Amino acid sequence: MKENSLFDKKSIATVKGKKADWKELAKDCVSFANAEGGEIHIGVEDKEELPPANQRIDDALIEKVHKRINNLTINVGISVNKGKAENGGEYIVLRVFRSSQTLASTSDGKYYIRVSDDSKPVMPDEMARLASDKSAFIWEEKVTKKVPYSKADKDKLIQFILDVNHSERVTKFVKEKSDEEKLEHYLLTQEGNLTNLGRLWIGTQTQRASLHYPPSVQFIKYDERDNKVNKKTWDDFTQNPKELVEDILTKIPDWNEYIEISDGIFRKNIYNYEPDVIRELVANAIVHRNYSMRGDIFINLYTDRVEIHSPGLLPLGVTPGNILTKSVQRNQLLAKIFYDLRLMEKEGSGYDKVYEILLSNGKKLPLVEEGDDRVIVTVYKNIINKDVLKIMQKASQEFQLKQKEVISLGLIAQHGDISATELSALLNVNRPNGLQSWIGSLKEKALVLSKGKRKGTIYYVNPEFLRTTDFNAKTTLKKIEPHRLKELILADLKAYPNSSISEINRRIGSEINQRTLKTGIDKLVEEGAVSKTGKKRWTRYSINKNK
Repeated sequence: MKENSLFDKKSIATVKGKKADWKELAKDCVSFANAEGGEIHIGVEDKEELPPANQRIDDALIEKVHKRINNLTINVGISVNKGKAENGGEYIVLRVFRSSQTLASTSDGKYYIRVSDDSKPVMPDEMARLASDKSAFIWEEKVTKKVPYSKADKDKLIQFILDVNHSERVTKFVKEKSDEEKLEHYLLTQEGNLTNLGRLWIGTQTQRASLHYPPSVQFIKYDERDNKVNKKTWDDFTQNPKELVEDILTKIPDWNEYIEISDGIFRKNIYNYEPDVIRELVANAIVHRNYSMRGDIFINLYTDRVEIHSPGLLPLGVTPGNILTKSVQRNQLLAKIFYDLRLMEKEGSGYDKVYEILLSNGKKLPLVEEGDDRVIVTVYKNIINKDVLKIMQKASQEFQLKQKEVISLGLIAQHGDISATELSALLNVNRPNGLQSWIGSLKEKALVLSKGKRKGTIYYVNPEFLRTTDFNAKTTLKKIEPHRLKELILADLKAYPNSSISEINRRIGSEINQRTLKTGIDKLVEEGAVSKTGKKRWTRYSINKNK
């Protein structure tokens, strides 16, 4: 099982022997408690799926783990048991319960939260945000008014049961439950009464309106001078989240507008704003908004872009830079329903699907911004380059590409040539060899070629493939051959002696990777053609007149 936001693995050495790291284990327990809870399997190495077949766990060690974690943490609830793998090996199952009312910490006063497969420290300025998210996490399952589910909206209740029974994402085990058990399974009810989530989804208009901050949406269209030309609101609370999403998609005709792109003797329609992208982003705004604070969801449509404003900040640990790879569910029960009923792509941010669709259609990546009290996602209307669109269309027709490969190919095609460092930054890859899972089989299929090594690697679309699409490539110096680079350096230093590497880089072409440039200069220094003076950032280069 792969480590994620709910699961972690630890070596048995973490709790056994002279090098036992109890503080590290306590830190992970705190991080799980402050998030959604989780499970730690102690006795399974990181790169292994099972414990050693001959490994045995003493009851005394289980008791020791329970005692030490209780001593090293505050407001952390755990259970510790013995697990047995299919190969016969034993391991410790440490379950950490979510701290729903209070903040968990280590006994020395440090706070952590689980984000993806990492335990992230909570800085002092983030404490108020963590406390706010904590109240948002428990909002769904609260029963603030004792409303029996028998008084729910009958039509919405029947439709919910039908949706669950007809969804292929719902397991057979859940489908075989009674109607009452299905409602309890999704925590729409507790002990026969509607939870906040239940009132939101199957409640009547009055029950939904009596929630503290039920979702309301405003759509505003602007002309080229940013004057309002159309407005539509959903603020009467007659619709549950599913109906709200469907109404927004069907009642706004602008989502059906498209342009025609020639494709040989055929023509292809490209939506100004792809309905699947709008659905995913509107669903995200409804699912991940903070329901413990006031604020409408705004959909602002301009002549060149659409902006979706959602009240509240991103969950702690998620930033505009890592939103593609990090997933923290503020309202995990609501997200579960949206996923099971196929209202959104997955139980997470869904931004990988948005990236895939936009890049496949030759468009810019969405812009995610975090304001003082809201998150703004901007999707742009125009195609960056019709030639890039041709590349993506031809690649999708001729190859079976995975989602990550489509995203990587789209980014490489849009940039022409892109360094491994730049591509890693766009994809938020910060681990060694982490980029390989995104490149996937693109190189094996000869769709993408590379030049250089490690951080200096440059990726570009195979010129042979480009020729089949009549692609008009932009001339660039990123892939300049070493002997031509040497001539450029010598010509520059002849005109501008005593120059720093940044000055040379700026003059001969800033698109040339500075590591590549330094390698070329070092080679010339080694050959004696160039001399250097100074050290580190004060190093200066000149033509070696003696040579």
